[in-house]
Amino acid sequence: MERIPFGISRLDITLNGGAPRGSVVLISGESGAGAREFVYTAAVMNATAHTDESLFDLHYGQTARNTTLPEEIHYISFTESYDQFAREVELSMEKNLAQAGLERIQFQSVADSYFRTSPVPRDWYVDESSDRTRYPGEQQNLVNLTGDMLNERAENNLVVIDSLSDLVSATGEQLEWPDIVYFVKGLRRVAHEWGGLILLHVDHETLTETEQGQLIDSCTGSLIFDWSTGGSVLARTLMLRSFRGILSQIDEDELVKFETDLGDSGFSISDVRKIR
Repeated sequence: MERIPFGISRLDITLNGGAPRGSVVLISGESGAGAREFVYTAAVMNATAHTDESLFDLHYGQTARNTTLPEEIHYISFTESYDQFAREVELSMEKNLAQAGLERIQFQSVADSYFRTSPVPRDWYVDESSDRTRYPGEQQNLVNLTGDMLNERAENNLVVIDSLSDLVSATGEQLEWPDIVYFVKGLRRVAHEWGGLILLHVDHETLTETEQGQLIDSCTGSLIFDWSTGGSVLARTLMLRSFRGILSQIDEDELVKFETDLGDSGFSISDVRKIR
């Protein structure tokens, strides 16, 4: 089965190369536990593979034989500007790596539509001097707008959606919770035809237990990022919560909760310290 790499070397090795083409993966984490750095690293590393092979080899290594790099890397944000995004990426990893990836990442913001019906002053979210971060179009439901963007961008590509938490915040005003669940279920269905990889970031502290379960059930796979305590020490951890058709192929010794690190290569998984 052909794979698209996540861009996190240890995880891709565990998954025999990465995620199967056509996957929709939920990236769900506690605040500060590494979920956001994960999607930054995934986007940057896949982009750097196109822009700077030596940097990619230094920070990632060799891809597996059954993997194909995404043709394009898209990052869709509901609330952030490109400058905010780029600054956070540069703070989360070594600067040369961040800049090499940012050259190739195509960033889109739908802040105009997201904030338009809110009490937020218009000049706080509209950048009249730049079209780079804005998605033109008529005012419409955020789910429909996101769907239109995916129709244009997702085929054979890596797309990060940041984040479902913003859609949750908009429930009751522009959409209802079932709209989000239907959207994710429909996305999983069509993503199989697109053949790319879609990462859905969410802060699971914004969800009820039932809502998180519905999202996990609606996606191809889910990665859960938490804080784990060991005595007086806090550690960021990652667990493979679910992955349709994949978990059964992984050695039981690999099905553990990994301790993770944030460093020059961005998000990474420790090869040694595994927390069961």
